[in-house]
Amino acid sequence: MIILCQNAFGQTKVLGSDTISNKTATKTYLDLVLNVMGTNFNYGNSNSALNDYKRSVLGVQVGVSLQAGITSNFSLVPELYFTMKGGKLNAGNPLTTNQSTLHLYAFELPVLARFHFDSFHINAGPSIAYNFYGTRKIGDVSADLAFNNSSQGFKRFDAGLQMGGGYTFQTKRKRIALDLRYNYGLTNVSNGNQMYNRSFVVSLHFSKAWKTNPFGKK
Repeated sequence: MIILCQNAFGQTKVLGSDTISNKTATKTYLDLVLNVMGTNFNYGNSNSALNDYKRSVLGVQVGVSLQAGITSNFSLVPELYFTMKGGKLNAGNPLTTNQSTLHLYAFELPVLARFHFDSFHINAGPSIAYNFYGTRKIGDVSADLAFNNSSQGFKRFDAGLQMGGGYTFQTKRKRIALDLRYNYGLTNVSNGNQMYNRSFVVSLHFSKAWKTNPFGKK
């Protein structure tokens, strides 16, 4: 994808001429990430029966985000952050009967391809996560999650896709970038039931561009 974007956007060649004009690469930024997001689970085959009982819970992201400008229209965005995801089921649901709330705590690494159209951008890419801790509360009883192969156990590794877009407000010294993103979990994180992470993030970035861009195409 990077090679295709470099060839498509990095330079303009006039037919019948040896003249090639190179545009300035998109600027590179390094941001601290501190976001609040809405998270929930998709329960696979049982999801339709649980839809009326499902409620989102607030999650967090804390880490760093790098926008590495490659060409004038393309950048690569790797990120690394601590994240808290989860979901809630109201009382009376057919899965736990009592009200239940589940939280997963993980380190997550998405790598996104970002395409720029003036001040707008769209991005998408894969994401992997490692679940290092989790809790579940059913009724008034709370317990830590077990990460093992039992029917009540959960899985350490998770994979998904992230996709979305945003808009950048450019000031004299800094940029203010708004990014809206949806996380679509591909991995069933539970051994006993089907549970796939779903989350929606609204993120604001305030940062200065790097004076020199080591990633830009020459």
